[in-house]
Amino acid sequence: TTARVGPPSRRCAAALSTTEDEPSVSLKAMTMFSNTYAKNTGTFFCSDPSIPAVVIRGLAEHKDTLGAPLCPCRHYDDKVAEAKNGYWNCPCVPMRERHECHCMLFLTEDNEFAGDSQQLTVEEVKKLADEAP
Repeated sequence: TTARVGPPSRRCAAALSTTEDEPSVSLKAMTMFSNTYAKNTGTFFCSDPSIPAVVIRGLAEHKDTLGAPLCPCRHYDDKVAEAKNGYWNCPCVPMRERHECHCMLFLTEDNEFAGDSQQLTVEEVKKLADEAP
């Protein structure tokens, strides 16, 4: 089965809208995905927790606007086309094949920037991402 990639429907978009204080459905989903993926792959979040928080928020925003968690750390001439292509959808092909995460979200333990955490709460992600420059 091929996953549908594209902007969410109006009904879906309405379901995703939340108050400013409440994390979006996509932010919750991408935080849970990131925690699970880090544990399953033996990778760790960056030692500066604001880095994974901003990346997770970017993935959630792309999930809301593009229908797929397109890597937020790259420049694209056409984000919609890239999301449909799937190569840079998280986890991207370089991450899946070689454990290379351009975003510093999923780091191998030998990476000098790797922390010891494989989990962030949605509240931590929201707070740290909101406070990031």
